[in-house]
Amino acid sequence: MTSFFGVTQTHGRWTFLDSAGQPFWSLGMNHIDSATLRYPDKDDVWHTRYGNSMEAWLQQVREDLLNWGFNTVGWVQEVVTINPENHRHSRAFTFEEYQWLDIPYCHLLPFAETHQWEIETRQPDFRSQGFEDWCDYVARDQCARMRDDPKLIGYFYTDCPMWVHTARDNNWKGPLFDPDRLSSEAGRRELFELATRYYRVTHDAIRRYDPHHLILGDRYEANAALPEQVIDAALPYVDVLSFQCFGTPENVERKMAHWASYSHRPVLVADSAQRKPHPDQEWPPHTDRENDPEAHGRVLDMLLQIPECVGYHLCGAYLKNRVRRSGFRDHRDVPDEDVTAGIRMQNRRVLALASGMHT
Repeated sequence: MTSFFGVTQTHGRWTFLDSAGQPFWSLGMNHIDSATLRYPDKDDVWHTRYGNSMEAWLQQVREDLLNWGFNTVGWVQEVVTINPENHRHSRAFTFEEYQWLDIPYCHLLPFAETHQWEIETRQPDFRSQGFEDWCDYVARDQCARMRDDPKLIGYFYTDCPMWVHTARDNNWKGPLFDPDRLSSEAGRRELFELATRYYRVTHDAIRRYDPHHLILGDRYEANAALPEQVIDAALPYVDVLSFQCFGTPENVERKMAHWASYSHRPVLVADSAQRKPHPDQEWPPHTDRENDPEAHGRVLDMLLQIPECVGYHLCGAYLKNRVRRSGFRDHRDVPDEDVTAGIRMQNRRVLALASGMHT
């Protein structure tokens, strides 16, 4: 009988369990997109090295990630445009591509385009039959194919949902819920009911087609307003609370410790990075950046001290494109040896520490 990833709490610490039932602290790489290798004015690496084959390229990706000390593929979609007209990410991997990659992975389900960076789509009506029908389709299309895969850790939903906040370029559509209404008990109750409807519909859609895998839920923006009513509504319907959190290692630790203490449930840093010249550089960046191995190790050490923290996924990316302007390999597929050596050392050290905490 096939086994699947799970979560458990022992001696006051939460951890993932892998498909063999062993403790698994998830150390992931995010943003893995091959299109960087196909810029027309650069070396034709895509054809000359990989023969126009995703399968061949993903074998190289797998070798790199394991060599660099990662044990998980986080959210693969990569930012590819940022401008006043659109802010978009690459497509998700197919089931077959995850099989070629052959590493534990998380997959984002496109239930709602309420990401804080999304600037083109109006907010959905979670109470509508149309939303329920769409969620059923997404689960039928994707979860039904992934339901028996022991490498799948679980499903994410929205990347930084705008429950009560907006971003610079999408004020026009407003948040999902008016934050001014949180000043009254009736308003707080209404938000809880709205969020409950959302998490129940998405949960039930998944479970109709996949009874096995973890639900990792929304990837909340930890540095934006996040009402407790949203978390309270999610808790019965998700297995892990997932967060994007940037800033200094101290900021990441402080925000994760807050939600860990509030929920007493497993928390996952689903997207974060420490980069040079400093972690709070403007976005989108106007100059190239690189990952900071020393600060990376420091934030991992801090997170290990939070008993509820079950992992950290690095906002890599695997390849440096002209939008994110940071990555472990450049557009010619040349790795940054200094960065990869430093990250490898920190990852292996921290995974050894994490392993020791559960033996």
